[in-house]
Amino acid sequence: MADYETILTERQGGVLKITLNRPERLNAASIELAEELGAAFYDLGDARSVLITGAGKGFCSGADLAARGESSAIQQKGGSHRALQNYYNPLLSQILRCPVPVVTAVNGPAAGVGCSIALAGDFVLAGQSAYFLQAFVNIGLVPDGGSTWLLARAIGRARATRMMMLGEKIGAEQAEDWGLIYRAVDDAALMDEAMALATRLSEGPTVAYRTMKSNIQTALDGTLPQVFLAEAEGQRVAGASADAAEGGMAFLQKRKAAFKGA
Repeated sequence: MADYETILTERQGGVLKITLNRPERLNAASIELAEELGAAFYDLGDARSVLITGAGKGFCSGADLAARGESSAIQQKGGSHRALQNYYNPLLSQILRCPVPVVTAVNGPAAGVGCSIALAGDFVLAGQSAYFLQAFVNIGLVPDGGSTWLLARAIGRARATRMMMLGEKIGAEQAEDWGLIYRAVDDAALMDEAMALATRLSEGPTVAYRTMKSNIQTALDGTLPQVFLAEAEGQRVAGASADAAEGGMAFLQKRKAAFKGA
């Protein structure tokens, strides 16, 4: 696998585990980290699921334009706008469009664009000490990295407004109660549960998962007729896969299906 400066990558069976690795900065997302994380998603190989977590005591404390000397070049002309358009927004789009399921294991703070990276996962697990934060209001700025879209759709207008305009920390249990994340778990169990889930997904029908992800996106953005069409086309694609044939045979033979991801 490729060598990176700001992330660690490891294959565990069909799971690509990615660890944000700037623990001295609570894994703040420098432009280099955004580039490397994007490269890891670009080079999935035959991985059938992805697990993202953070090294040390945090998931990701937000954007870090001061790393690697980027701040002077970026902040002089266009500031954060350029960084978002050229690095962070493409990264978030890449995670959201990932063709295999993405699990995020949130340990400690997930703030700013780090909150966006966490919530871009298909399944978000958070340790009890984790929290989600949009603190831009405290410095007179606005949430970015797609967080407005992610929050409004996940928890509704009122709660999204509360997070963004009051800048409150939302703990793991509250996030689960709101439907912002999949599950809150004990800190000590976080990585085991996240890996177990990522492994389960890596052993599932990959073509069907990819189609489900696309159809969910259509449902969020489109009309009912568009969803009908997407589902019908998705059923055609998934139905032609080897995994669908295996699933049907396993059902008839009353055994567990052995999906191969094709």
